[in-house]
Amino acid sequence: MPEDPARRFLAKAVRAGCVLSGLAPWLLPLARAWLPLGAAGVVLDAAFVTTCHRLPERTLVLADVAMPVCSRCAGIFAGVAVGALLAWPGLAPRAWRLAITAASLGMLADVVTQDAGLHPVWHPVRLATGFLFGYALAAAGVSALRREPERDDAEGDDVAPAR
Repeated sequence: MPEDPARRFLAKAVRAGCVLSGLAPWLLPLARAWLPLGAAGVVLDAAFVTTCHRLPERTLVLADVAMPVCSRCAGIFAGVAVGALLAWPGLAPRAWRLAITAASLGMLADVVTQDAGLHPVWHPVRLATGFLFGYALAAAGVSALRREPERDDAEGDDVAPAR
């Protein structure tokens, strides 16, 4: 069966949007350091205010400019970019749900142990747990868009039977 062109376009648009938004918090501090962005840089940075707490001790600095998100959120954004780009492996929806749950639990364990004072802010762990979560979300989403919609009858009708 030929692939629906609208579905293919949507999948590519979602992928591109995920990659661009995932790279944004990584590229913004570099752009602010090397380009005269002025007020535009401040506005772009402010776009992340509602996304993250931005505590200075939990935020990475690139080219002497603080990232617009903390290191865990930076990991999530990077994971979304890479997950959308690769969308590998091609797992079933149930397996992706398990992967997302496992990544969430790993991230939660780091949040709880850090906030309980059991360890200091470990940027590599924050980046890694965020990355795994973001990767699983994006790869699962792109995989779902790639899958053909399930057909309910032999003719390929998209209407589910009445129950």
